[in-house]
Amino acid sequence: MKNVTNLFLVSLFSGITTIGAYKLFIEDATASKNIITTANALSAKTVGLSPETIDFTQAAETALHQVVHVKNVSYRTVSNPIMEFMYGYKGGQQQQQIGTGSGVIISEDGYIVTNNHVINEAQDIEITLNNKKTYKAKLIGTDSKMDIALLKVDAEEKLPYAVFADSDQVKVGEWVLAVGNPYNLNSTVTAGIVSAKARNLDTGGIQSFIQTDAVVNPGNSGGALVNTQGELIGINTMISSNTGSYVGYSFAVPSNITRKIIEDIMEFGNVQRGILGIEGYELNGNASKELNLSETQGFYVNKVTKNSGAEKAGIKTGDVITKLDSQNITSFAELSGYVNTKRPNDEIKVAVNREGKSLIIPVKLTKKELINYEFYGLEIEDLDAADKKQFGIKGGVKIKNITNEKLVPYSEELKGSIILSIDGIKATDVESISRNLGSKSEKQGVRVELMLKNGQVMRIII
Repeated sequence: MKNVTNLFLVSLFSGITTIGAYKLFIEDATASKNIITTANALSAKTVGLSPETIDFTQAAETALHQVVHVKNVSYRTVSNPIMEFMYGYKGGQQQQQIGTGSGVIISEDGYIVTNNHVINEAQDIEITLNNKKTYKAKLIGTDSKMDIALLKVDAEEKLPYAVFADSDQVKVGEWVLAVGNPYNLNSTVTAGIVSAKARNLDTGGIQSFIQTDAVVNPGNSGGALVNTQGELIGINTMISSNTGSYVGYSFAVPSNITRKIIEDIMEFGNVQRGILGIEGYELNGNASKELNLSETQGFYVNKVTKNSGAEKAGIKTGDVITKLDSQNITSFAELSGYVNTKRPNDEIKVAVNREGKSLIIPVKLTKKELINYEFYGLEIEDLDAADKKQFGIKGGVKIKNITNEKLVPYSEELKGSIILSIDGIKATDVESISRNLGSKSEKQGVRVELMLKNGQVMRIII
């Protein structure tokens, strides 16, 4: 009997030990596994954001009513040379030409922003709202350099309008919507992400595009690029394509630049441009090695323009600009994009590295028209409207004075002439020349194509 009792106690103790071990090891391991699985699931939800997890509907609904269709009507006279020769017929037939694009309402009283190329040479402009109402529009002003135009319609009611966001705060990878009203259809919406900021396409104008992979086709030019709150972060302006149709990337003028242009046009009648007054180039590994610099990012100052804000503030050749106010600077596009949001006499805090020391230099921007840019002993300035009309050209720079000893004997012929290109690169304005020659030394020769005052085109090497 005693043996049976002992056997029973041993069995009972073994069972308790087994159950305890199961509870301690098996259930705890299972619980841990469940916790890990749950944590991974939460992590997946946080990192793996898909379009389905973001609600685009509110932003789309808001933007749809703010984007309009823009119809550009122009007329040209078409002559018939055979009729003129055979019968002495004079005159021609009026032919209507129609262009289309999109625009964005930016105020309840009917101001609308679009691309300059959408309304270029228009004689009549018609706006169609998303509710199909149509209005004649008046052209208030344009900025061909930045491809922005401001229109105005007189509507009977208050119009829904876009709210500007701070485009400097836009982040790469952020979801965006491209909204357009092409070919007089209802507004269309496409989604994508911001692929890059401050994109330089070397267009001779704006050098600080927002790049996105949202689908944008030609009829959507002038339409809105908005964030997921429906706020305006850019004006869609162009696509990168050999066919003229969307193939992967599109570009928008940032809202901060757009807003500044519009405010200038409304207040001054034209765009007020300030400049730092520097030339140079963005750094990379190779350039830094050649210059014996420790920095591999920033804008290297190769030359400071006389009488500019930069010269007066004490910026020197060899400085590396790393920041303008709170904006980091790693490329020319970022530098020019930020300066283009400012006006003459605005002050910018320029952070530079100078021989290993970090400095903050306040610079008051100079009015672009007050600066005479000089290169290779040629003092040049931008063309005005009268110059362009006189020479029948759309771009170039005028030679104002000659200080190059080799060219002084020919100064009478050269003064007032127009530089058309330098080393085969079109000279659209002073800024384009400054940008293209920023990395060159004046010891290097350049080929210059000139149009003399008599209209003759010649080429010289200086």
